[in-house]
Amino acid sequence: MSKVMIIGAGGVGGVVAHKCAQLPEVFSEIVLASRTEARCKAIAEQLPRPVKTLQVDADNVDELSAVLKAEQPELVINVALPYQDLSIMDACLNAGVHYLDTANYEPPETAKFEYHWQWAYHDRFVEAGLTALLGSGFDPGATNMFTAYLAKHYFDEIEELDIIDVNGGDHGYPFATNFNPEINIREVSAECRHWEDGEFVTTPAMSKMARFECPENVGSYNIYRMYHEELESLSKHFPSLKRAQFWMSFGDSYLKHLEVLENVGMTGIEPVEYEGQQIVPIQFLAKLLPDPSTLGPRTKGKTCIGTIVRGRKDGQEKVMYLYNICDHQECYEEVKSQAISYTTGVPAMIGAKMILEGHWKRPGVWNMEQCDPDPFMADMNRYGLPWQVVELDPNFRLDVQKGQEL
Repeated sequence: MSKVMIIGAGGVGGVVAHKCAQLPEVFSEIVLASRTEARCKAIAEQLPRPVKTLQVDADNVDELSAVLKAEQPELVINVALPYQDLSIMDACLNAGVHYLDTANYEPPETAKFEYHWQWAYHDRFVEAGLTALLGSGFDPGATNMFTAYLAKHYFDEIEELDIIDVNGGDHGYPFATNFNPEINIREVSAECRHWEDGEFVTTPAMSKMARFECPENVGSYNIYRMYHEELESLSKHFPSLKRAQFWMSFGDSYLKHLEVLENVGMTGIEPVEYEGQQIVPIQFLAKLLPDPSTLGPRTKGKTCIGTIVRGRKDGQEKVMYLYNICDHQECYEEVKSQAISYTTGVPAMIGAKMILEGHWKRPGVWNMEQCDPDPFMADMNRYGLPWQVVELDPNFRLDVQKGQEL
């Protein structure tokens, strides 16, 4: 039994709090902290048992360090903004607390989705005897585990990887994002990079697409190739990979709105002076868009996220597809959230459970695929994200076409 502190009270923070509260035998005490304590209290009122709420500025290392020393949790579950990863890691080191996040550090001033800033903390966490687990969401997170699980149980060597993230949900708005608008738009509009023949190849954002038929009648969707941070760690930790790509589904309405917003400068991250004030366009845009945490009641449909891995077993080529399907309305019934937050929050809880139970507790900074996938995958089936694995025809290939460059 262990005490944890959850930092962040958005949609994902709410899911993590709900799922941790369901397991008092693992998470004996829960502290929910955010810059705005009222959001923490609103989540706490929904939970099946009492949790403590706090106001804290996660950008302020000294303030957060003092809070951690006072509360003495065993682990921090960081579901705040990616900009705050390093300050929270610093505070955890100061206070002697294990660390977990769901997305890699991103500097506020430039759209960079890279792990090297956090990997640089490895020796410090080793010396402190603390564990830091990076990217314990769905993608990154569960998709890293899917890849590691397939590599462990179905292949002698893996050669190609396609991560496919389809959101078949409909919230009814002309344009909205299912998680933090600023992070979402920066991610989607960034240049695409995919791994091929030992290096990253850069192409324009959304310039390649394919049509993908999801299993179990979820539907057929246009998926677009884009960069996602798990490609950086997976290509590093599976050196046999000759190609690794990430694909995400987008509807025509979303892409058209995004194109227009980008053309008029509303997705910019550089401050613009307006009537004597410095305003970052994308941050202003985020204030105009629906709060992702409010989308749950109105979102219908399913997500289908998985990995297709091609490789060799006993000298023979084979292709395996491991995926999860999640229903938006079922998620809302359980934890008052849509499936995007749910599919991120549940793996965060499971990753925390893996550390607290000792399965993954070892000093240093680690990506998910460096850990044994088996106990994590078993808990995905147990706690709301059941998965399936199927073998595809060795001749299977995505039909890649020209997309819509942003």
